Amino acid sequence: MDQQTEQDKLESIATPGVLDKYQNAGKIVNVVLEKVITKLQPEGDVASICAFGDSEISGELQKVYNKKGIEKGLAFPTTISVNQICGHYSPLKSESSKLVKGDVAKIELGVHIDGYIAIAAHTVVVGEDKVENQKADVILAAYQSVQALYRSIKPGVTNTALTKIIQQIADDHKCTPLEGVLSHEVKRHFIDGNKVIINRETQEQRVDEEEIQVNDVIVLDVYITTGDGKTKESELRTTVYKRALDRQYQLKTKHGRAFMQEVYDKYPSLCFSLRAFEDEITAKLAVQECAKHELLNPYPVLISPNSIVAQFTFTVAVLANSTLQISGLKLDETKFKPAHDLNDAALKELLKLPMDKESQKKRHLEQKQKA
Repeated sequence: MDQQTEQDKLESIATPGVLDKYQNAGKIVNVVLEKVITKLQPEGDVASICAFGDSEISGELQKVYNKKGIEKGLAFPTTISVNQICGHYSPLKSESSKLVKGDVAKIELGVHIDGYIAIAAHTVVVGEDKVENQKADVILAAYQSVQALYRSIKPGVTNTALTKIIQQIADDHKCTPLEGVLSHEVKRHFIDGNKVIINRETQEQRVDEEEIQVNDVIVLDVYITTGDGKTKESELRTTVYKRALDRQYQLKTKHGRAFMQEVYDKYPSLCFSLRAFEDEITAKLAVQECAKHELLNPYPVLISPNSIVAQFTFTVAVLANSTLQISGLKLDETKFKPAHDLNDAALKELLKLPMDKESQKKRHLEQKQKA
């Protein structure tokens, strides 16, 4: 999929069958995410668990949409990032690490069916049922933020208003939204559409104000840290990449050409991990050559130094009278005892709102009548 076709541009969740594909991708994301969570135990091997997640996605996809011509696969490989690691950690077998009791682990993965993308992320504390103080604050701040965004996002709401909600909730929990994170609109075959919600606005990092519109599908991606919100690149190897669709170059080496051919065949437009390639050494060499000629966009492993980072991600579809959650799991908040509670009354009420379709339609009708 080298470029977005005119048909892709015109298609939306209003097109018959499209919303079903998003929803089926979302169901697979949630099923696999729950399976991966059960594997997050002390001494668990991160590379093996990531490989398990990708394998489960492949298995679940074989059960749906088996008509000829419908592409299915990873939209984002399984990553498990602990403590100060912000995301994108999907190590090679030879560079793996073990989970330790008390690790704050963020799992992220994504699926596409016919190019329609669902992504989710969830945070757990390894080997602990009860979570207190700072760990509880940062996890609840991230989870309550994504839930508040889900309840607030609707036609006419601005992306800047949504950013303020994240900041408000983080402030109450004495935490900080992570800098440099964007929630993206997704389109067919495109994981990073132009409409974005910035996780944290600073003097240096701002986005143009835009309104949410009917039929937008958005991956709400919230990261909160106990640190100052700044990130830096870690020394860990980058393994997650996406093809740079606007770049063409004939590679000189045989292994480089073979590697890129496999990328074209299996991951024409979405993200993949080097773990997926059998020969680690060849993949490492090939990636260096591809990077030199800017054929791949890297997803580096960033850290928020000396902190704990939590992440929750939902994919949502914005309809005229309601917002539909495509992917993302619930968190049992009763297991968390934070040092600081959410104290904004309006946000507390917002988080209590039921999100079934009928309740949303009823609220929409009441608002219209008041207007």
